Amino acid sequence: MNLLYSEEHRLLADSAREFLAARSPVSAQRRLRDENSALGFDSQLWREAVELGWSAIPFPEQFGGLEFGCKGLGPVFEAMGRNLVASPLLSSVVLSGSLLHLAGSSAQQDRWLTALISGELRLALALDEQPRHRPLNTTLKAEADGDCFRLSGDKYFVVDGVDADAYIVAARTSGQPGEQQGISLFLVEAGATGLESTALPLIDSRNCAQLRLNDVKVGREALLGQTGAAWPLLAVALDRGRVCLAAELLGAAEQLFASTLDYLKTRVQFDTPIGSFQALQHRAAKLYVELHLARSAVMAGLDALDDPELSEAERGQLASLAKWKAGETAARVSNEAVQMHGGIGVTDELDVGLYLKRVRVAQACLGDSDYLCEQYAALNELCA
Repeated sequence: MNLLYSEEHRLLADSAREFLAARSPVSAQRRLRDENSALGFDSQLWREAVELGWSAIPFPEQFGGLEFGCKGLGPVFEAMGRNLVASPLLSSVVLSGSLLHLAGSSAQQDRWLTALISGELRLALALDEQPRHRPLNTTLKAEADGDCFRLSGDKYFVVDGVDADAYIVAARTSGQPGEQQGISLFLVEAGATGLESTALPLIDSRNCAQLRLNDVKVGREALLGQTGAAWPLLAVALDRGRVCLAAELLGAAEQLFASTLDYLKTRVQFDTPIGSFQALQHRAAKLYVELHLARSAVMAGLDALDDPELSEAERGQLASLAKWKAGETAARVSNEAVQMHGGIGVTDELDVGLYLKRVRVAQACLGDSDYLCEQYAALNELCA
């Protein structure tokens, strides 16, 4: 297992940092929030990111991809985390794109995947139905009706679901909630009759939606993969999403830690910088160690995504570990950053609060710490 970026990955990391520092500093996300942007991201910035090839990183060349592997997404998400950049890279490319690549027919890939990579279309994954991420508890019904399916139910916390061109909807065609067997995936276009999409505001001011499907009728050509057999492929896509979120959380935590250290060096009390106080030094040293441990977990997760020698259970374990560790570390860093900044740390004047809010949402997305621990334990039994 390689816990370091290659030279090519480091070049990509440098390019991403420079591009986002120039085009999307934290002030840009603050502006989107203050403008109450419906999209929650800068569409022009997204087009420029597509031109840089970010949407093509993990996909084969035959679809217009760069075939750089999922690990190539790591440096980009780290840079996004450092600058609090909002984009549909996770929802449209990592999650929806992975499912199209893994489960889509040739016709579906020609129509959707190629357009997704080129940035012409944007997709979103409609999965969760509860306040907490529990994908196996899917209850949204998909009933066969001749050559069609009728979908009925609600989906919540659809990342980048506002104004998406289509949705990949997880539905149950058989079985009971909690069972892997019986979950199917359907491509539902945004203009489908009976589909309602409304914005669902979150504390990080990103694009999030609630979907209501009222007897939405789709043809069998909308089915991704085999009926009732979507879970193994969905698990792969979710692992990729979790590791990418872990990389984003790591980038946010490292940037917040760096800015907090700068504050400790410049804030003066009792005629001395507060960074000279031993208690604060000890707290900062502990965060430094935690950040390095988190980086090891994230790098292991990224490496696992492209390792053909690992079993699905081993890959899932490393993905769960990466997001759990990055989430716990980012939460600890954001809490300490608020404390070390003192009273000003809770004001909107500083960017600390923006990082804290994004960390909290990203930590819950695709599974909070409790869920990831449960997932790791369950997969550990399969690996034993």
